[in-house]
Formats: sequence, C-alpha cells, structure tokens
Amino acid sequence: MRPISPAVKAKLDAELDICAVADGNCQGRITREHTLIYGGKQIDEVWAIIKICAYHHEVDEFQDGGGLNKEKNIWVALNRATDQELLKYSKVINYIEMRNRLNKKYGTYMPIS
Repeated sequence: MRPISPAVKAKLDAELDICAVADGNCQGRITREHTLIYGGKQIDEVWAIIKICAYHHEVDEFQDGGGLNKEKNIWVALNRATDQELLKYSKVINYIEMRNRLNKKYGTYMPIS
C-alpha cells in the first residue's frame, strides 16, 4: 500500500468515519482503500481513497468473506471527484464515461454526511 501524503491524510481525517458503501452489511473497523491505480501507483488523492468497513474491504476477520465489491468502491471514488480531477487521470481510461456507466448501474452516489 502506498503511504498517504500528509495533506491528503489531514483531509481524510476530517471526514466522518463511516463506511462509504453503507449497504446495511457493515461490520468491523473503518479502513481506507486506494481505489484506483495510475502509472503503476495508487492514486494519492482525497477522492480516490475511500473509507470502508473491514467487511467491505475484506480485511481482518472478514478476509475472503465475499463483502468486497471493487467496482462499487471505484463507483464511490469516481463520484467523489470532479470532472477536472478525473481528466487528470483519464489518459487511457475515460473515467468520466466509467462514472456515467456505473451511475446507470448503481444509481447516483450520495455521500453520507
């Protein structure tokens, strides 16, 4: 796992410690997942790192338990980003189009506040 830069960590620390997936199956501690990779490295941006419970991250006692849905985690991250932030990383993959496709599949993401 790539270390989170101090500036990004400070912004993430200011967010609520609530599972971003929050589908009613949440269990365990809140973890952080780097959802996307660019240039062989995990993207160190606030929008690309989501807070999810251990069940949805499949860590701790939930390892290999079937709670991880990587596509849904990417959907959450893409909806946290602005179009400009996504264009910065959309060299090979059109992240705006991916977000639109995932919004059709999962609905428009509404952040938990």
